[in-house]
Amino acid sequence: MKYKPEIDGLRALAVLPVIFFHAGFELFNGGFVGVDIFLVISGYLITNIIISELSSGKFSILNFYERRARRILPILFFVMLACLPFAWLWLAPSDLQDFGQSLVAISTFSSNFLFWKESGYFDTAAELKPLLHTWSLALEEQYYIIFPIFLLIIWRIKIKFILFLFSLIFLTSLFLAQLGSYYSPSASFYLLPTRGWELLIGVFLAIYLKHKEYFKSQIVNQLLSVIGFGMICYSIFFFDENTPFPSLLTLIPTIGTGLLLLTAVPKTFIHNLLCFRPFVSIGLISYSAYLWHQPLLAFSRHRLLGELSHAQLIMICFLSLFLARLSWQFIEIPFRKKSIISKKIILIFSILGILAFSFTGYIINLNDGFSNRADFSNELKQSFKRPTLDNCFDTSFNHSAKLWGCNLGKKKDTIDFILFGDSHALSLKELINDRAKKADINVFFTGSSGCLPFIGIYPKRGDQYERNCNLLNERVYKFAQQNKVSGIILSARWSYYTLGNYQYKGSQLISDSKKGPFNLRHSIDTFSKAFNTTVNNYNKIKVPIHLITQPPHQKYPAESLYFFKSKGFGDLDTLSINKKKFDKLNEIPLTTFETRIDEINLYNITDLFCDNNICSIGTTNRSFYCDSNHLCKYGAAKLTNIIDKILSKL
Repeated sequence: MKYKPEIDGLRALAVLPVIFFHAGFELFNGGFVGVDIFLVISGYLITNIIISELSSGKFSILNFYERRARRILPILFFVMLACLPFAWLWLAPSDLQDFGQSLVAISTFSSNFLFWKESGYFDTAAELKPLLHTWSLALEEQYYIIFPIFLLIIWRIKIKFILFLFSLIFLTSLFLAQLGSYYSPSASFYLLPTRGWELLIGVFLAIYLKHKEYFKSQIVNQLLSVIGFGMICYSIFFFDENTPFPSLLTLIPTIGTGLLLLTAVPKTFIHNLLCFRPFVSIGLISYSAYLWHQPLLAFSRHRLLGELSHAQLIMICFLSLFLARLSWQFIEIPFRKKSIISKKIILIFSILGILAFSFTGYIINLNDGFSNRADFSNELKQSFKRPTLDNCFDTSFNHSAKLWGCNLGKKKDTIDFILFGDSHALSLKELINDRAKKADINVFFTGSSGCLPFIGIYPKRGDQYERNCNLLNERVYKFAQQNKVSGIILSARWSYYTLGNYQYKGSQLISDSKKGPFNLRHSIDTFSKAFNTTVNNYNKIKVPIHLITQPPHQKYPAESLYFFKSKGFGDLDTLSINKKKFDKLNEIPLTTFETRIDEINLYNITDLFCDNNICSIGTTNRSFYCDSNHLCKYGAAKLTNIIDKILSKL
């Protein structure tokens, strides 16, 4: 295939937004679409190569896999190797264990499955995973394994039937993506069946250009290439983390990429732009740049507790490109040349690399991230343990489901109190169970991850379509009314539904309608509206509300902070969150609650964890937290007097 510099320019247009997005620059909130641009390019180039060789009778599966191995594995293995010492030095045991699992998954081309399975409510933040970005490589590798064999089998069939078959797969995949973006967003994001249609856009282009010429009209090419470029830019600058993805909206950047591949021909403005030498240079090293940027950002955030200045982030972006230039020149190019690296050597190298990293990852995982690297007492290790669900929490249900919660405390026929909320309520389960037993009280507990315990809300989180937070709120209300309970205890990570975290990202958007809108402003308004509705409704049935504020949100997971402390990177005071920062994050929920202070029982627990300056993550031998915001047993115990006070109002 003749070299086309505009494709390297297009690669630059893909990789730079991804890097800037992961760096956290708000201007590039939709920079994640760079991956989708890469998928279309990959589908186009691979299909072009395969059908050209099939047409000439020169196609060989083994030769194809050899070329892919030369292209993908050497620099991938080198980056993985470079990550190992930093992972050993800077990752807490649980994070190192996760890192070990990722080494195995990457080596077996299945990291997209691993990161899909890890994408739960308690999961480490995505920005802290050094090898998270390899999910897209796994996706492409799975495509490389399946597609050539499939195309080889059907190649002798008439081209019209091939196109019909691909069109059927395309529409099915796109339908699954649209459906999955609402009902199972994590699976939809990471897996090939809901991403395959993006690759097929490139496949269609390659087949079209095999049988047809480029458009001859310069006006048409100019117009369509500008439109395609505009579609990509629109996606980069106007999409954000709340955009359903992949979905029908993903057609915007992918169709835009297809238009550029089809119409950004010589003498067009966009062709000249994409052939601009700096763009082409970045495109040439785009694969290496993609591999380097995430480990550099993740390890920097681990070491500096996520507090990276814009200057530091810019330096890391430039460092990614610098390392990419070196690895492209000294690793990528030599390994691509058969005159330097023979077929036998690349085969041995690939097998040994896969085995070595799989074994290394297995040993790391088997040894629980070598927890002896951290000077943790047994007491401290135990304090990180999360409460068990015990079929009380995160149950899928409907109005007739029998198992939708459990009884805490004294087991008897009458229900005295209800404990309801998201996973912050789960953190109080063991404490309330213990105190209710001593008080001879029965407390019914139910809740769901990411479910705000307010009537009339619809969360955007995909798993809530199955668990149905709105339905759960209605059922709890009717249950309280039917059982004439003495009170309902509400506990949640309230700021999660307003501002999110300290970067004001990652919020669980809610709306007063199932169809939205889902945006931050409307989410904050819905929070206030739903709170007032909840207070009004429970007042009508004369069930007192006992609302517990959230514990201070730390800036980093507890185990990592104690790990850094053990390495001499700081003490508990410097590693814990500043009280003023938490007060700002907590301002919207607290102000909202105080508007009805005379009608609810409000328990502000901030002072249990904070002095005038800091909100401590724990004591020397005991952590208050399981992660950055969920209380574990020792932290929950600080609420003992509050729980006793609530239960005394029988």
